[in-house]
Amino acid sequence: MVSFRELVRRLVADGVVERMTHQRVSQLSREDPAFPPVVQIGRSKAVDYRVAAPYFAGRRSRQGQRTDLRPPAAE
Repeated sequence: MVSFRELVRRLVADGVVERMTHQRVSQLSREDPAFPPVVQIGRSKAVDYRVAAPYFAGRRSRQGQRTDLRPPAAE
């Protein structure tokens, strides 16, 4: 189990992602249902690196994607 900050450090060091912040990891943990299980340890959140690394390796980055250019979703 590693904290979100340690997760980011390892992902970058291992070349899984070019760069990322622990804030983005926190956002993904809240918004993406496919995110690996999160464990609360004191005030920190942690994930199993063996599960998180494949998740980030298979995840498609959409940095800077402009949502205002997409047609509105059909309701």
